[in-house]
Amino acid sequence: MRRIVLKAYAKINWALDVLGKRSDGYHEVRMVMQSIDLWDMVSLVEKENGISIVCNMNGIPVDETNTAYRAAALIKERFGIEKGLEIELQKRIPIAAGMAGGSADAAAVLVGLNRMWGLNLQDGDLMALASFIGSDVPFCLVGGTALAGGRGEEITALSPVKGIWLVLVTPEQRISTAEVYGRLNLSRISVKPDIASMVNSLQRRDLEGIARNMINVLEGVTAELCPWIDVVKSDIMGQGAIGCCMSGSGPTVYGLFGDEGAARKAYAALRHRYPQCYVAQTTGLGVQVMEEAF
Repeated sequence: MRRIVLKAYAKINWALDVLGKRSDGYHEVRMVMQSIDLWDMVSLVEKENGISIVCNMNGIPVDETNTAYRAAALIKERFGIEKGLEIELQKRIPIAAGMAGGSADAAAVLVGLNRMWGLNLQDGDLMALASFIGSDVPFCLVGGTALAGGRGEEITALSPVKGIWLVLVTPEQRISTAEVYGRLNLSRISVKPDIASMVNSLQRRDLEGIARNMINVLEGVTAELCPWIDVVKSDIMGQGAIGCCMSGSGPTVYGLFGDEGAARKAYAALRHRYPQCYVAQTTGLGVQVMEEAF
């Protein structure tokens, strides 16, 4: 029985700008994205036929609407694979939180099936498949630190920035990405991120510079839907964060800390107040193979 187990890493956005609406209905974005060492464990087990999903977390779809399912179905269709697949998702990345948990799972499925079924797909081939599944899936394949353009699928890898410590809080309220973008009024945006300055600060590991450039133009829209965001930001900053920002379309908020000790102290203070509170550091990985048996 063929089996492979992979870690699928979450992401944050160091900076997120929206340039305008495209003719295809999507928005043109410019982002700096970063993998962090908060992960889902994705296990793929070959079976006779069909695709099934087993998940440890309530609220996760286990049908064809799941991005991991869609990734497996796409591989089977494109390459005429008759064998089936069971996907086991051990979720740790919160749902609908702006951290690309579903996209990370899909990226892990692409990587895993390429190895398990000996497809010999190159990076460009995998990226093309990833773009077909969802906007964040290409970054989740690449991982590390990267610029993203287009609708998010145009990825330019940067030197990975590792070992920067963060504390993350996800409010209980779930947020629809489509609703956030639907409510976005670019004429109301007065402060935009300086993407070039953020990249420069990251490459120099200038934490103060990173903090100054941590701007997400979606944050105001999401805060109207989830007022807890402003409360969470205030609480994280009150624990000594250098800077604080929302990731993606939210509602996850992360704080930047100077070292592990400061981050863990803040986490210890916040975790009793917020059930979905995490301490993490930046990593250079998007997907990591943990076990395989072919």
